[in-house]
Amino acid sequence: MVIPVHDVNPVRRTPWVTYALIAANVLVFLATPGVAGSVAGESSLSQLCHLQAFLEHYAAVPRELIHHQMPRVVPTGGIGVGTHGPGCIVAPPGYDKSPELSVFTAMFVHGSWLHLLGNMLFLWIFGNNIEDRMGHVRFFLFYVVCGYAAGYGFALLNADSSDPLIGASGAIAGVLGAYLVLYPRARVWVLVPFLIFLPLRLPAWIVLGFWFVLQAVYSSGQGVSQAGTVAYAAHVIGFLAGMLLALPLRPGTTPPPEPRGLIFGRRARPGWSGW
Repeated sequence: MVIPVHDVNPVRRTPWVTYALIAANVLVFLATPGVAGSVAGESSLSQLCHLQAFLEHYAAVPRELIHHQMPRVVPTGGIGVGTHGPGCIVAPPGYDKSPELSVFTAMFVHGSWLHLLGNMLFLWIFGNNIEDRMGHVRFFLFYVVCGYAAGYGFALLNADSSDPLIGASGAIAGVLGAYLVLYPRARVWVLVPFLIFLPLRLPAWIVLGFWFVLQAVYSSGQGVSQAGTVAYAAHVIGFLAGMLLALPLRPGTTPPPEPRGLIFGRRARPGWSGW
């Protein structure tokens, strides 16, 4: 798929909430157990056990959200040796987990550098304009509502699943849906993998529309070999929630300036300074 790198859509105010969300996601990721192993491409058993305990505590689990069935034992982060060899120790949880609050905490937990950087790239490019249009407080509430809609929507479709749901993708998908509604003609610089990465400047409706179609296709299990490892359905639900919430703001939204020059090549590059 295309990789967005910049949009030609200037803002009037500093997007402090967008910056704060990016910083919070990065800090939580750096504090997540096992992050060093994810950088090197491998993790020790100790790191994996600590990571499992961390996810069990802070990730959203569909079965917990829908049925409120909390596990009797959870990983503690320790290592033990059983009949089948070394493994993670499990015991009754020493904390009270709120399934409702876990949807919020899960928005700041990521499983890898690629997962984190991909989400933060989209939030960096598209979040500032939505925050500029909504204002700081409303944007933060919008972001959280989209994240909750994506989390609970995915849980309803997978009510018996005990797999942890993590990442800001659902909330950021809501930002993309709002951007499509409010700024469909804004130009977005993208890199298209075609032998080399070809830079193109395309309308947002093409870039985001294509992204949404891919998520919808992947959520059905088509085109990917392991669709279960990524919550594509949460992306679709978050995107639709963002579109619906942004519709009332569309009439008063000022369209972005129309860029000049070619849609690709050097003559179009001066527009890069419009962020």
